[in-house]
Amino acid sequence: MGDDLEGGLVTRWGAAGAGDVKRIEAADWREWPPELSLFDDRDEAVRVAREKLVPEEGAGHVLRVQARDGEPTGVIVEEADWRGPVPDSEFAEGPELPKAWRSYLQSPSWLRRGWLSSGKYVWLYPPVEARQLLAIWETEGTHPGIALIGGDGGLENFVLDLRQDPAPVLLVSNASESWDDAVVQAADIEAFIARIEDGTFDLTWNA
Repeated sequence: MGDDLEGGLVTRWGAAGAGDVKRIEAADWREWPPELSLFDDRDEAVRVAREKLVPEEGAGHVLRVQARDGEPTGVIVEEADWRGPVPDSEFAEGPELPKAWRSYLQSPSWLRRGWLSSGKYVWLYPPVEARQLLAIWETEGTHPGIALIGGDGGLENFVLDLRQDPAPVLLVSNASESWDDAVVQAADIEAFIARIEDGTFDLTWNA
């Protein structure tokens, strides 16, 4: 159910397609399109975004709003952005990624970015974007075998060490100069994906 706030406000969630989000953004994230439904249950908004909007538009967004007497008020916040399958062409170049990661990115819907129920924000990258970011980061000499898969929206990055089989998911900062300061987040990509999907993923800071 929606969380009760002070002053009669209630937190509610909506599902919006790419076009709807452009209209909301043009209104400085303060006007809710009247034709879009609001839900008391966040899981219901996620279901609509993943099962209806992603197949129709290639993207489905879950948005959080505050409502009073059923009417949205205040700033609209993006909670999550789900995307459709990444094309085969994105995997044609670069290192061979674990099959489970490719399968996730080519599933009917995958989490591009958003808040998990654990309170952690994650931002995941398709292969082409990941390679472009790595080229800017210039990790070829400092982190051999690295594959970037995401980040926390700030200075921390989720990477794979492809020298190992299975490749663990590691946390490295933008300032990292070697594998020595990497911290294991998951033993393999399957465990990482499972915790993203069930919302329990959180950062581990100790090796």
